[in-house]
Order: sequence, then C-alpha cells, then structure tokens
Amino acid sequence: WIADTVYAGYVEYIAAFQNLTRRAAANFTTRSWTSQDADAIKRLLVHAEIVQRTVAEVHPHLRTTPDRRGTWRTARTAYKRRITQRTDLELAETFFNSVTRRIFTTIGVDNDVELRWFGASTLPRGLGRSEMFGTWTRTGGSAAMAQSILESYDFGVPWVDLVGDARRAGARIDAFLLDSWATLDLDGIDMLATVFYRNKGAYLVGRLRHLNRVTPIVFPIIHGDGGIQIDTVLLTESQASRLFSFTRSYFFVETPKPAELVGFCKSMLPMKSISELYTSVGFHQHGKTTLYRSLYRHMQNSHDKIMRARGTPGMVMSVFTLVSFNVVFKIIKDRFDPPKNTTRQAVRDRYRLVAQHDRVGRMVDAHEFENLSFDRDRFDPDLLDELLTEASLTVRVEGDQVVISHVYTERQVYPLNLYLREMSADRAEAAALDWGWAIKDLAAANIWPGDLFTKNFGVTRHGSVVFYDYDEITLLDACRFRRIPQSDDHEHEMRSTPWFAVEPGDIFPEQFPTFMSFPTDVPREIWERFQAVHGDLFTPDFWIDVQGRLAEDDIPEFYPYPDRLRFRRGGPTSPKVGSAR
Repeated sequence: WIADTVYAGYVEYIAAFQNLTRRAAANFTTRSWTSQDADAIKRLLVHAEIVQRTVAEVHPHLRTTPDRRGTWRTARTAYKRRITQRTDLELAETFFNSVTRRIFTTIGVDNDVELRWFGASTLPRGLGRSEMFGTWTRTGGSAAMAQSILESYDFGVPWVDLVGDARRAGARIDAFLLDSWATLDLDGIDMLATVFYRNKGAYLVGRLRHLNRVTPIVFPIIHGDGGIQIDTVLLTESQASRLFSFTRSYFFVETPKPAELVGFCKSMLPMKSISELYTSVGFHQHGKTTLYRSLYRHMQNSHDKIMRARGTPGMVMSVFTLVSFNVVFKIIKDRFDPPKNTTRQAVRDRYRLVAQHDRVGRMVDAHEFENLSFDRDRFDPDLLDELLTEASLTVRVEGDQVVISHVYTERQVYPLNLYLREMSADRAEAAALDWGWAIKDLAAANIWPGDLFTKNFGVTRHGSVVFYDYDEITLLDACRFRRIPQSDDHEHEMRSTPWFAVEPGDIFPEQFPTFMSFPTDVPREIWERFQAVHGDLFTPDFWIDVQGRLAEDDIPEFYPYPDRLRFRRGGPTSPKVGSAR
C-alpha cells in the first residue's frame, strides 16, 4: 500500500509538471506572458506540494507499524519494481527519497531506507540516431539548411521573414566555421525536436559537428507584433552556457526522457554540471539531488578543507566553501550584526522570493538543503568554532560528524570588491560598468537589492556581474525614493544623523556614492568612468521613472545574450530588451 501511494503521488506530480510545461507552447503562440510567468511559479511549487500531501497520507499508516524501517524497506523494494521500466526513472527515485527524508527526518544519507542511487551514473550522450533529435546536412548551402531546420518546427504563427532569417542564420554559421574552425565543412547539425521556452522567448537547441569537434547551435525565436523571427544564432560554448545559466529562470521543455535530454545538452556544454542542466530544464528538485550526490562523492575523493569563503564576512550569513567543488554554503546566523534589523524567517522569505522571481541573468540561483552531514575533520577548526558560536541553532557536532540543519548553496563567483582590486584595469572597468547595468536590470525586473555594496555582487566566469546577497532584497515598487531636502542651516549639513524626517522604507539615491564608491586601491579613473555611464543611479528621478514603467507593466525582456549579437535592434516586431550589454 505504501509503495502504491508514493507511486501515485509521483504520477500525480509528473502529470502536473508536464501539463504546466506543455502550456508554454500555447502561451508563446498567443503571447500570454502573464500566464507563462504564473505557470513558472506553479511548476516550481508542485513537487513540494505533492510530496507533502503524500507524506500526510502515508505517515499515519506508518506510525501504527511496529517496525517502521522494515516496513519502509519493503515498500522501497516494491516501489523499485514499479519504476524500473520508466523513462524518467531518476525523477521517480528523487520523489521517493523526498518523501522518505520527510518521514524519517534523515540526516545526511540513510541508505537503510532511501533508494540507493541505482540510476545510471553516466548519461546517454545522444551520439547516435534518436527520436529526440533530427540531423541536417548541408546540400544547398547553409541558408537552405537553416531554412529547412526552421520549417521543421510548427509554432502555429507566421514568420515575419523566414527566407531572410535563414539567410542571416546561414551567414552567421559560415562566419563561425571560418573564424573558429578555418573551414566551411561540417558533418551535420543535430537539433532537439522539443522547443525550450522561457519568459517571452523560444529556443531551438542543437549541436553542430565536424570530425571530432562539437559546438552548440541555438536559434532564439521571438514573437513580436508581426509574427515570429530569429533574434540571433548562438554558436559557442560560452554563448550557449549563458542560456543555461544558474542566473536564469528554468526552461519549459517537454521530454519523456529527461536523462537523454540532459545527456544531449551535456554533450554540447561539457563545462555544465549535470545538476545545473537538470535544474535549468525545470527539474530543480532532481538538480538539487544530483548536486548533493556530486558533493557526497567529491568529499570521498578529495582532501581539501572546508574553509571560509573569500570576500567580506556577512552580517546575516556565515559563508564557507570547499574550494575544489566550486560551491558556497550559506548559513543564517543566530543573531545579526548591527545595523541589520531582520529575522530568520524574513531571510528565508527573501530567498523564496528570488526562487520564484525572474532572475534576469543577474541573481544567483540557490538550493535549500536540510540536515546535511559532513565529516568533522574536513572543517577548518577556526571555521567550525565560528559556526558553532554564531550559528548554534543550525550547526551542531554529533560524534565525528558536523550536522547542518538548514543551509543554502550557490555557485561560487568572484566577489566584485576583490575582482576590482585583483584584476587588470581593463577587466576591472568592464566589471564596474556591468555592475551598473546589473543594478539597472534588477530595477527593471522590479528588484531592489537593498544593499548596493560591491561585496554583495560577484563576477561569473563569463564576466557578468550578478547579485548574491538576498537578506534585504525586496520588490522595487514597494520602495519610496526621495530627494534629500535642501537646508539653509550649515549645522544640518554637518550632523551625522539626518536632520529631516525619515520613514521606514525611505531611500535617498543621492547618498549612494558614499557607499558605492570603490576602495582607494582601485584606480580612480574606473570610478569616474562608472559615474559618467551610470550617474543616473544617484538620482531619485531614475528610480521613480522605473517604478512608473513597472506600474504600466512596461517590463523589458532580458534575453541571455549580448545585444550586439542580435540580428535586429528595436523595430516594431522586436520586443524591448533589458539594459544588459
């Protein structure tokens, strides 16, 4: 009975997930962007909702059983038989373990009652023929091949200029081949049959092959007033990697075989982890599971210590890392250093806000874990002492194990305050300017970071500036931006505290240069350049204008590629894009 109940819960979950995913195509066709956003939030929550409902159904029955663990092991065996022939085996496994961990309040890994990761440890690479993708070869030129690819997808709406789009795409492909591979030869292009939808965009995803070389090829499609059109062609690992970035919302992708889909994506994006790819295509719970499994295996095969993360220590969170794993761990402190005035629950609510909001390529995705366990001897002693002192509500020692009851993980990025000091002047200036664009992108997406210090931002391996400190984040339209009143009294100007009335939620942009300015060891010219480009950030008018556009639902689209790659700049058929460069 238990196995049947848990399996029924999984079937309900995957059906709800697929139904919401399937609606993305219709939302794109009808340009129902509000429905698309609402479905994204619903889909994000559906796994936890059905797991919780399944736990509530199973738990009373299990509570009356004398041998709870033995009964659960029997149910596990029956459940394994139920799912063995499924093409989404790994997702069914994760669902069972999610139920198990809630019932038994598992700490670390409990192989006595959990499914023991019996799925394949490697993913299919999609190198042979498959119903998942089609292959195109060039017989009449790259433009003709591109047109054939585009015509194979039915969006139910007309193209603005299919022939012109195909010609531009073909020219972009040929230019890439000559510049990167010094040849126009190619063996073929494999295109996934399913379309990747996100926000207001649709993406045709594939890989271009020649001999032993493989590169991604992605056709972003936009739907404007006049119909659909290609916005650009992405042809490098770096460009496509940004599409699947941990700073972006999750795709809507229909697939009966998630492992094969992820395997195909991994073949063209080898630097992306399996966890990131599962997460990016919407299976965030399994992405989290895969991340933990990777960490668990990595801990068994590495020897470096868990250390404090680089950067300025936080007043709300303790942050540490295993440098060799490229992830940071963030724990909420028991008490917050002044002037922070928030609560543990408020911090968790803000992380939840980020999870459900469009991150527009400017906020790092976070996974939330409970009851993780690490070997005590892997911790730097000073760090462990700090955690036991400052986060005793969350961290405890049990024998030779350190148990963490609640923690967030994020991809490690280069703290911006350190980047500005340690990089060359050219790179530092580029990051400084992108910091301004990041703040403006967040504002246009209705996000007020709360803290604009450089220490709260980081730089990705692609050079993009992102925000990662969420303890004071809020919606921009809830803020009140004010101009500092003028005073004729010189003593007013000399006071350390405001001489005028300040209400909670008041923000004075004219004060921003005081705490946004760079350290003295960063060349002054970089700060002056920042002020020249982004000086409007220091005026209330900029922020009030953004709030006015938000009130009119005038929100730009933040496409995951630079504006310079687009085939068109503006025009009546092209959606408005964000400020990212």
